[in-house]
Amino acid sequence: MKLYKPPKIYTWGFWLSMPFITFSLCYIMYGKRMYSEWEPWVYGYLLIYTIGFFSWYSHAQYDLWMRRKYPSLEQTGRRVVYKLFVNLLIMTPSVLLIFLVFDVFNVAGYTMRQRDLKYGFMVGLSINLIFETLWEVIYILNKYKESLSEKERVEKMAIDQELENLKGQVNPHFLFNCFNTLSSLIAEDKKQAEVFLNELSKVYRYLLSSNESSMTTLDRELKFINNYYQLLRTRHGEALQLHFEVDKKYYPYLLPSLSLQLLVENAVKHNVLSKKYPLIIEIFTTSGKQLVVNNNLQRRQQRATSAGIGLNNIRAKYKLMNENGFQVLEGDKNFMAVLPLIWNKQTVPEIKS
Repeated sequence: MKLYKPPKIYTWGFWLSMPFITFSLCYIMYGKRMYSEWEPWVYGYLLIYTIGFFSWYSHAQYDLWMRRKYPSLEQTGRRVVYKLFVNLLIMTPSVLLIFLVFDVFNVAGYTMRQRDLKYGFMVGLSINLIFETLWEVIYILNKYKESLSEKERVEKMAIDQELENLKGQVNPHFLFNCFNTLSSLIAEDKKQAEVFLNELSKVYRYLLSSNESSMTTLDRELKFINNYYQLLRTRHGEALQLHFEVDKKYYPYLLPSLSLQLLVENAVKHNVLSKKYPLIIEIFTTSGKQLVVNNNLQRRQQRATSAGIGLNNIRAKYKLMNENGFQVLEGDKNFMAVLPLIWNKQTVPEIKS
C-alpha cells in the first residue's frame, strides 16, 4: 500500500487523543499508583506514545487508502463500513501489544490481567469511533463543497456558452443590415455611401472589441451608440434624432453588449422616418439603476420582417444572468425598453471612440 502524508487534522487528532489514551491505559494497569509513583508516568508515557505513534500512522495510512479507493460521496457507506475494520486490523493488535510489552518486561511491576484487555479495548474503540467520525464528517463536508464548486463551475461554463451563442447572433445580423443599407446607398448616392462605409469601420471596431466580453460598461455602450447614430444619420439625416439624459454616476455599471444598438436598430426598422415626422429616440437613466430607451411610435403600414433577434437576445442575456428587470412597454404613442444596470465589481478597460 502506497504511503501518504497524513493531513494536519490527523496529526492534531494524534496529539489530542494520546494524553487521554495514555492516562487511561496507565490507570487500567496501575490504578491509584499513578498518584503516588513516578515510574508508571515515565515508562508508561514513553512506551505507549511510541507504540501509539506507529498505530496512529498505520491507522492514518489505512484511512487515506480507503479515501482514494472510494473517494466519492456516493461511496460513503462502503468507505465507512471498510474503515470499521481498522479496529480489528490496527487498534486491537496495538492495545494488545501495549499490555504484552508491559507484562513481558514487567514495566514498573505490571502483570497483565484479563480485565485489563477488556477495558483497554473499550478505551481504544471509543477514541477510534470519536476521531473516525470526526475525520469522516470533515471529509464529507469538504467533498460536498467541492461538488458544489464543480456544479457552479459547470453551470457558469454553460451560461458563458449561452451568452457566446447569443452574442454570435448579433454581429452577423447587424452586418447583414448594414450591408443592405450600404448597397442601397451605392445605388442612390455614392458620396453618402463612402461616408457610411467610414462610419461603419468605426462601429465595427467596437463590435470586434465587444467579442471579448458579453458585458460592457454603460460608458462604452453610450460611446458606441453615438458612433452608430452617426452611421444611421448618413442614411436618414434629420429624420432620426437621438437624445441622451444619462447620469454619469451610472457610467461604470454594466449591461449586455450591443443592447442599445439592438434597441435603436429595432426602432428604426419598425417605424416611419421623415423630416416632417422624425423618429425620436430618448436614452435616459432613472434613480432605480435603470436605463430606459424610449421612442415615439409611427408604425410602418407594411410591417418589416423580423427574425426576433433583438429583444429576445437582450431578454435571454438578462435571464442567464438571473437579472429579472428587463421590460418592454408599448403604448399608443411610444415604445419603451427598460434595462437594469448591474453593479460593476471590476473596471472594464475603455475603448477609444
